[in-house]
Amino acid sequence: MSAPVDPSPASTAPDARPVDVLTVTAVRDVTPAVRRVTLHAPAPVVAAAGPTLSLLVPRVGDPDPRWPAVARDGRIVWPQGSHGVSLRSYTSRRQDPSAGEVDIDFVLHGDGPAASWAAAAAPGALLGVASAAPLGSAPAGWLLLAGDETAIPAISRVLADAGPDTRGVALLEVAGPAEEQGLPAPAGVELRWLHRGGTEPGLSSLLTDAVAALPRPEGDDVFAWVAAESSVVRAVRADLRTRWGLRRGQHHAIGYWRRGRAMSPTA
Repeated sequence: MSAPVDPSPASTAPDARPVDVLTVTAVRDVTPAVRRVTLHAPAPVVAAAGPTLSLLVPRVGDPDPRWPAVARDGRIVWPQGSHGVSLRSYTSRRQDPSAGEVDIDFVLHGDGPAASWAAAAAPGALLGVASAAPLGSAPAGWLLLAGDETAIPAISRVLADAGPDTRGVALLEVAGPAEEQGLPAPAGVELRWLHRGGTEPGLSSLLTDAVAALPRPEGDDVFAWVAAESSVVRAVRADLRTRWGLRRGQHHAIGYWRRGRAMSPTA
C-alpha cells in the first residue's frame, strides 16, 4: 500500500503532490543476474505505474526516506539538504491493477543505488514512483528489437503488445544461457539470444554485429526498438538510419546505461 509522505520543503511546495510510494511484497531471482521485485499499491497507482517509470530509490536500509514531491509541470521538487534518494528510470515487467501489483526487474551488475537497493530488498521495503512514460514503441508488420539484460522487460512488453501476425526478430544479448528468460512472442518473431561469455557488459559487439548482418526488410511497415549501453546504441542507430534508411518515426533507440557509471537505465 502507499505510505504517507512526511511534510518537507518539497512536499509543501505550492501545487506539488506527494510521490506514490509502493511497498515490496516479494523478491525472487529470475536469473543469476536479474532480481524481480514485486511491489504493492492501490489499483489506481498500479494502473498508472508504467510502462517506463521514474523510480525514487532510497538508501539501503532507510526505513523513512525523505521523498521529493512532484510539481504540477512534472518537475521533481527535492527536499532541502541530504535525502539519500536517487532517481532512476526502469520499465515495469508486469502491472496488475486488480491485484495491486507491479513487477520490476533489476540487473544486479555493479554497485549503483538501484542495484544495491534491489540486492538488499525484502518485503516491507519502500520504493517511490515520480512519473510514468510510454516505451516509445509503435505497431508495425515487421519489428526489430535489440537490447541487453537491461532492455528485456521493455522488449517483453513490446512483444506482448505485438499483433499475432507480426514478423521480425528480437536480438537479446546476455552473459550466457543461464540469463535467458521465457518471452512469449508472436510466431513470426524470432528470438535470438546472443551470449557474450566472459566479455564485460558494454564491451561486446554482439548486438551491433547482429544488426549489421540483418538484411533490410522490404517495404516501410518496419519499426526498430533498441536499448543497451549508450555506445552500442549509437552504432546500431547509425546503421538503422543509413543502411536501413529508417525515418525518425520508424525507430526508437535509447542508451539505457553508460559504461563506467552505475549500471541502471537512464531516460
